[in-house]
Amino acid sequence: MSNRRSFLQKMGLLSASAITANMLQPAWSRNLQDAMNKVASIPPSELASDEEFWHYVQQSYTIAPNFINLNNGGVAPAPKSVADAMKTNYDISNQAPSYFMWRVIDQGREPLRKNLAQLAGCSAEEIALHRNASEALETVIFGIELKAGDEVVLTKQDYPNMIGAWRQRERREGIKLVWINLELPSEDENYIVKQYTDAFTAKTKVVQITHMINWIGQKIPVRKIADEAKKNPPAGGQEILVLVDGAHTFAQFEFLIPDLNCDYFGTSLHKWLGAPIGTGFLYVRKEKIRSVWPLFGAGDKEDDNIRKFEHLGTRPFYIEEAIDKAIDFHDMIGSKRKEERLLYLKNYWMNKVKDLPGVKLHTSFKKEFGCAIGLVSVDGKTPAELESFLWDNYKIHTVGIIWENIKGVRITPNVYTSTKNLDRLVEGITAFVKPS
Repeated sequence: MSNRRSFLQKMGLLSASAITANMLQPAWSRNLQDAMNKVASIPPSELASDEEFWHYVQQSYTIAPNFINLNNGGVAPAPKSVADAMKTNYDISNQAPSYFMWRVIDQGREPLRKNLAQLAGCSAEEIALHRNASEALETVIFGIELKAGDEVVLTKQDYPNMIGAWRQRERREGIKLVWINLELPSEDENYIVKQYTDAFTAKTKVVQITHMINWIGQKIPVRKIADEAKKNPPAGGQEILVLVDGAHTFAQFEFLIPDLNCDYFGTSLHKWLGAPIGTGFLYVRKEKIRSVWPLFGAGDKEDDNIRKFEHLGTRPFYIEEAIDKAIDFHDMIGSKRKEERLLYLKNYWMNKVKDLPGVKLHTSFKKEFGCAIGLVSVDGKTPAELESFLWDNYKIHTVGIIWENIKGVRITPNVYTSTKNLDRLVEGITAFVKPS
């Protein structure tokens, strides 16, 4: 009898809480759990095209019923579990904000820091919680000690907020910005690395590298550039600091931040991790923390403490603490499965339109150079014309891009996107190219 009782307890059959939890667990969650169990032994590359499995993932999201969202690169929706956690946290906080917000909800910050660090492959003492990649990166841009004449290498394809921040330092302090103009897409890593290294001089103090060019989905070989930056520079210069804009790479495909050999890394979590809108983090290599001024004032005792970058004043902790649920959801799917699915979806629609007359693709099919994001253009037509056509006639939400030498419509599916959605995209692009 005792053995039978022990067995039943292990199975959860005698646990009232387990029975209650099972009854309260929504159907979509149970279905996804069952689906995850069934595909446990299937390689990620094979699972990428299994529409039945990814249908259950789709049910984990609240999808707008009247249009297709293919602009997840701007900001992506969170899974239901994340949204529910955020709402619950808010309801708790709102009962007595000064108590529940600071003494209850905010107590989850340190465990969250550890969970993010585990996902990033670094120490929790190197992660500062922020609201987005811009805030994280501008903390470093304005916090690094530079003087007039010091050089910063960056590209014209970098994100406008980062460019604007560096230009402000240029105007105020007389630093020199050294510009690279990349010809993209490229499947030649040596070409890309050389553009950066050719710009390095003895006066180069910082190189900013956008891990994935957000307009076009081009992966940049950060590690190879960073390794060159860390070598003995010419004419008696010093080691070049490496700042990585990882807004579009964290949780889109597999990598660990320390493997990039960078000093600083900033990202948004409301893109590919699926965390609530207004979440992100800053990574600073431990030994570099002391030498970076915080964007908002902090005490002297915090000079070498990563938390000195978190003095942002009162903010919505109920949003921040729901990040943990996004990590749980990401881990449940598996980062490799997610990467393979996103690559599959990008290549799925691009393969179907690549031979249409006048259509040009500006993103590589190869996983070494791209993943989820794809850019398409049509000869003789503006990005705005194609974007409007897809919306007006097919209710497909995309974004037209005109930035430096990049022009096209950016298509960014997510894990909840189905091939049926993308078939409609293909239908729309075909109709645009071949009007009846």
